[in-house]
Amino acid sequence: MKTIEYFKLQAKNLQKDFKTQKPYFNSSLGDNLFEYAPKFFDVDALLNDFDIDENHFTLMNAQHIIAKLVGFEKWTEILKASPPALELGKLLFDNMHKIRNEEWEYYILDVENENNETLDDKDKLDIFKTVFADVDGHQSDGYDYRLGKREKPLIESKKSKPMEKKSIIKITVLPLTEADLKEFIEVANKKFEDTLQSIEHTHPEIVRKLWSPEQYIEEVIKPDMLPIDRDYALSLVEAFLIHKVIELATEVDKEALNLN
Repeated sequence: MKTIEYFKLQAKNLQKDFKTQKPYFNSSLGDNLFEYAPKFFDVDALLNDFDIDENHFTLMNAQHIIAKLVGFEKWTEILKASPPALELGKLLFDNMHKIRNEEWEYYILDVENENNETLDDKDKLDIFKTVFADVDGHQSDGYDYRLGKREKPLIESKKSKPMEKKSIIKITVLPLTEADLKEFIEVANKKFEDTLQSIEHTHPEIVRKLWSPEQYIEEVIKPDMLPIDRDYALSLVEAFLIHKVIELATEVDKEALNLN
């Protein structure tokens, strides 16, 4: 299914939920209100957070809300968006339990401010995949408007990975043991090289000279995080490396400007 068709389906589902509307009299408030029996979205939560006219809710209104949930100001922006922006929008929707669009906007703004650059749609997509989509453990401070979100991943997990064993090894003290440090450095170095190649920096050899995997690992795995699952700690080392690479690359660029 194409991404735009996916968004259209979500809008239709939202409209279906609003069509379950039934009027009732609230004696406590002394007013006529509506109640819903939604299947796809938490309608009450959406009513609290969005300016919605319950008396005239159309498919166009549903499309507008879906656009907001996936990172666009209005539906027409979706129709003109680049493929990376559309893919990012779908990931935002599918990972709403990890991070809401509003949180993501603040996150990416911080990255741009820290590195004094404006990221394009592909850069943002790569960051989201690396930091959120491919990493478990994130939990949004906002509200997940999707219904059945908790049950669905469990069912899918049982179907796709019935024999998967969860890690029971914990890191309880720092610094890391010699064996753990060796593996963490190998993972960090591999991810560093992959990320450095992906950004196609003009002077990768200089960026490599600034790279210290030991120092980076100390920055990521901090004492206040202990005890921490060993596999989860490894995933964090991979996930946040793109920020480190961008930081080092920016430092090299600034040095080049000063020399010129």
